[in-house]
Amino acid sequence: MSGERIADVDAVPAESSLLFTVEDRESGEEREAVLVDTDDGVRAWFNYCQHWRDVNLDTGDGAVVRDGELVCKRHGATFECDSGECTFGPCEGAVLDELGIRRADGGVFVDDDGYAFDRLGEAENDEDDGPQSTESRIGF
Repeated sequence: MSGERIADVDAVPAESSLLFTVEDRESGEEREAVLVDTDDGVRAWFNYCQHWRDVNLDTGDGAVVRDGELVCKRHGATFECDSGECTFGPCEGAVLDELGIRRADGGVFVDDDGYAFDRLGEAENDEDDGPQSTESRIGF
């Protein structure tokens, strides 16, 4: 069952994002997502670039949002906040994966039976996985 409150609508920044973590109800895997403010309300996208899915859009300090578009800090790819479509960059035409949410009573709630809200902020990475980065593709 979905419906867990993520945050107040007012907590979603106008020119950035609000990072949160959900748990896949089937696998138990944690996944990060971001809330962004749009002209039509708040939208939620899973927190990775469509070009390299191990590159987070929000690395914990809010994603760059410019002129209604999320910006990948690694590639400079831009994604429309309201549709998730990549309008510029190596993944042009691709669309961010959306997480179902709804607004009610001044809050934003998970509205996706496949996921449960876990917490605000980053997912806990296993040490073997290494950190996700906006930097080089080469791990040391």
